[in-house]
Amino acid sequence: MAIAHAHIGAARYRTTIRTGGDLQHQLIADEPQRLNGDDQGPAPFDLLISALGACTAITLKMYAERKDWPLEALDIQLEYLGGETPPRIERVLTPVGPLDEAQRARLADVAERTPVTLAIKNGVPVDTRLA
Repeated sequence: MAIAHAHIGAARYRTTIRTGGDLQHQLIADEPQRLNGDDQGPAPFDLLISALGACTAITLKMYAERKDWPLEALDIQLEYLGGETPPRIERVLTPVGPLDEAQRARLADVAERTPVTLAIKNGVPVDTRLA
């Protein structure tokens, strides 16, 4: 289970987000200056693709460790293309280490089934209510 609390106050679009089991981690989100924000933190879609990148990296690292594969590092480039119809995310994996082609292909295959990937692809219902 994941939990987060977001708070916006007097500072235009600057939003403080607390997350983690005891809400012990704090992030700042904002909009860029071109959207009248102060650019004090990542914008919401930056956070979305960051979550996808983190989940992909962690899942593939865990998978490689379980298989005892020589994955030394992994770079993941993500881009949210919201202006396209339909919107999409491009993700490019760059594994580092002496992996063979079958291992590299398997990592790409596993990336398609990480938890955040599936949540985005399958859509997660959002239930909203007023407190």
